[in-house]
Amino acid sequence: MFIQNNQSTYGSSVSTVDNLTLSKTFLSNVFGWMFLGLLATAGTSWIFADSASLMSLLITETGMTTLGWIVTFAPFGFVLLMSFGFQKLSSTAMVVLFLVYAILMGMSLSFIFLMYELGSIASTFLITSGMFGAMAVLGYTTKTDLTKFGSILIMALIGIIIASVVNLLIFQSSAMEYIISLLGVLIFTGLTAYDVQKLKRIGGGIDQSSEMARKLTIMGALTLYLDFINLFLFLLRFLGNRK
Repeated sequence: MFIQNNQSTYGSSVSTVDNLTLSKTFLSNVFGWMFLGLLATAGTSWIFADSASLMSLLITETGMTTLGWIVTFAPFGFVLLMSFGFQKLSSTAMVVLFLVYAILMGMSLSFIFLMYELGSIASTFLITSGMFGAMAVLGYTTKTDLTKFGSILIMALIGIIIASVVNLLIFQSSAMEYIISLLGVLIFTGLTAYDVQKLKRIGGGIDQSSEMARKLTIMGALTLYLDFINLFLFLLRFLGNRK
């Protein structure tokens, strides 16, 4: 698969083809797990939102229940566990954690059905899918190196997280929330292209049958899943019709 520089042009072209094949295989697996995660999230969210008894486990007239708070913050813990435990966890454990994470996110996102009209949620989901798909294609096909662009976006993401916390605790400004939402849409739109390009490069240089490849597939699915979910939530703030 790896061709030395002094080999023939034909050998180099074969290597390029092999790398492209590996990238396509890797990305198809990544997107497959990502879509499975989104399906688990959407299904869980709908089941909870459609059942008053299930929703009562998360929220009551007096506020959030203990389980509701756990469901709200547990997904963040799962992301940290998968990220910092990547080297020690097996691929099977990564799969289980990813699917449990997706289900917990579905439980957490069931609250949006209480806040927004169903039609606006559906239309925002379709718009998100279109934007995500377009940027994924751009990230896969562009010849431009998006590494520096991605680094800037990650720094900007950290910035809006800090701004969101400050606004929530101190200013509580609707204007600032609007600006943060707009920046969030731009950031996750760009990150989608950056992450797809990064995963394409990773996929072209690993053995697809290895344990490492399977673990990287799940982490890649988690990355794109987060891009999609965050893009959807920021867009919903703009496009969603509140009840």
